[in-house]
Amino acid sequence: MALLKTSTTLSFRATAFPLLPSDVTHGHTTNTRKLHWKPTQAALTSSFHLPMRSFEAKNRTSTDDVKRLRLITAIKTPYLPDGRFDLEAYDTLVNLQIENGVEGVIVGGTTGEGQLMSWDEHIMLIGHTVNCFGVKIKVIGNTGSNSTREAIHATEQGFAVGMHAALHINPYYGKTSLNGLISHFNTVLPMGPTIIYNVPSRTSQDIPPQVIQTLAQSASLAGVKECMGNDRIKQYTDNGIVVWSGNDDQCHDARWGYGATGVISVASNLVPGLMRELIIGGENPALNSKLMPLVEWLFCEPNPIGLNTALAQLGVARPVFRLPYVPLPLKKRMEFVNLVKGIGREHFIGDKDVQVLDDNDFILIGRH
Repeated sequence: MALLKTSTTLSFRATAFPLLPSDVTHGHTTNTRKLHWKPTQAALTSSFHLPMRSFEAKNRTSTDDVKRLRLITAIKTPYLPDGRFDLEAYDTLVNLQIENGVEGVIVGGTTGEGQLMSWDEHIMLIGHTVNCFGVKIKVIGNTGSNSTREAIHATEQGFAVGMHAALHINPYYGKTSLNGLISHFNTVLPMGPTIIYNVPSRTSQDIPPQVIQTLAQSASLAGVKECMGNDRIKQYTDNGIVVWSGNDDQCHDARWGYGATGVISVASNLVPGLMRELIIGGENPALNSKLMPLVEWLFCEPNPIGLNTALAQLGVARPVFRLPYVPLPLKKRMEFVNLVKGIGREHFIGDKDVQVLDDNDFILIGRH
């Protein structure tokens, strides 16, 4: 049997242990090896992604297509009394968005309660939306996570079922460094058109401009959903980066005064036609002022509590809440009735009279 070659290396992850010729005897190492140890170094391996199937390639949307979207609704997910998705009500909601000129929907975002879904539910809902409405409206799946591993897996699955773009939040709770943010986003950007979502009020960490400017070198970055105000939006738009306002109360000025492409809206769930007029129809301070009381009401408690309550009162979604969300109190429900009357029932989705609803009308689901 031939002797081993005079140079051998045992390789472990990110660490190499070369064996010297004197340490090798007739195919066996001696007990007194001299190991040249090198400290481990962090290494980001190239992302490996599954090849697209013909269905995915055929339905692929370019990043430029996503950049042109002006009015995007963060769509609500309605439930049945047992806590499962109410797909019939969901389809009605999406159809109403399409009929009123909305150009895109965020599926399973904060408003859609993706944080309360299993990943199986999440990807199913993205696929369902694509299959039913993907030729009429752009479907943007919220496949972000504070775990890079989960974000990669969910984004692969989202594009596999045909979503047009991905929405990605920065890692929350277990926050990382700025270099960590860049590495996290760079693992998912190559998969397809991506919107990065900056909402420090939820993540407790701002994504600063230097991070976005670094990520903008990727052709897959469609833009940023920015919640840090219009001065930040102007900073990006002055440098050619597409931005959607993430704040309904600031979106009119962001669009017409600070260069934002549009808005990713909560209020458009309720009044999609008026939001289209506000964002696409031209500068309209009077309409903006008219909508402000509704917007303030929607966000009097953390989103989506107000929206869920409003949709139940309008009769377009069952009054079912997945905990920990609970409906707004009776006083606020009475205020909503007056808001609808003031703006005009005809501007809100659905065709039923707005109701106050009693506390006992609501169903709270803890296990589903």
